[in-house]
Amino acid sequence: MEEQLLVTVIQSAMEWEKPDENLSRFEKLISKAGETDIIVLPEMFSTGFSMRPELFAEKWGGRAFRWMQQTATERGSVITGSIMTEENGRHYNRLVWMEPGGSFELYDKKHLFRFAQENEHYESGSKRLITSIKGWRICPLICYDLRFPVWSRNSYKEGEYGYDLLIYVANWPGARINAWKTLLTARAIENLSYTCGVNRIGIDGKGVEHNGVSMVADPSGNVIWEAGSDTESVETVVLPAAILKNARKRMKAGEDWDSFTIDPSPE
Repeated sequence: MEEQLLVTVIQSAMEWEKPDENLSRFEKLISKAGETDIIVLPEMFSTGFSMRPELFAEKWGGRAFRWMQQTATERGSVITGSIMTEENGRHYNRLVWMEPGGSFELYDKKHLFRFAQENEHYESGSKRLITSIKGWRICPLICYDLRFPVWSRNSYKEGEYGYDLLIYVANWPGARINAWKTLLTARAIENLSYTCGVNRIGIDGKGVEHNGVSMVADPSGNVIWEAGSDTESVETVVLPAAILKNARKRMKAGEDWDSFTIDPSPE
C-alpha cells in the first residue's frame, strides 16, 4: 500500500435525462481537478435517477462508457460512477470502475430502491466488486446499498483486510440526509475503513431535492472532509495510509468479527 491515496469527489447538479449535457458538465468539472488517483461521480451521473431505462439506458459500451474510457486515459486517473445500462434486454444501475488505458471492472447495484420502484425497472446485482489501486483495496457500492451493513461488510483473514476504502455513489434525497451522514460514519467505524460518499445536488425530474453533503470519514468515524449542502464541489481528499494502519493497530475488532457468508439469492 502506497503512503497515500488521492480521491477527487465531484458533487454537482444534473440535467434530468439529458446525457450529453451531463457529460459536458462533468467534463468541465473534472478539468478543475488537479493530480488525483480516483475521480468519483454520483449515481446515474449521465441521466439522473430516472425510472425510464427503456428510453434512456445506453447499450453496453455506449456513449457514457466511452466517455469514461477517454476521460480516464486523458487524466491518467481511475474514474468511477454508475450509469443506466441495457444488456441482453435487461436494465442495470451499473457502476463502472474505469482505469486509464480502457481496462474496467463492473458492479451492478444489489439493493434496488423499492420506495422509488427501482426494483420494477432494473435487475439486481449479485456480486460485490473489490478492486485495487496503488496497493489500496477498494469496494465501490451504490446509494441504497449504504443501508445494508452485511452487504458492505469488510473481511479479515490472517492479518489482511478485504478492503481499505468504501465508496458509495448516490442520488440521496435531502429529506433523509441525516441517515446518509450517520450511516457513512457507521460503515467507516464498523469496517475499520475509510468511507467516501458522493451525492448530487439539485432537484430532479420528479421534484426530489438533493442537497449533497458528500463526505469522507476515516476508520474511526471522524469526518475528514465534507462538501456541505447545496454546493457544487470538486475536491481532492488525501487519504494517508498511516491513519488507516494506526486505527487498525489500536482497534483490532477485525480479529473478533463474526464469521459468516452472504447468500445474495432471494429465498
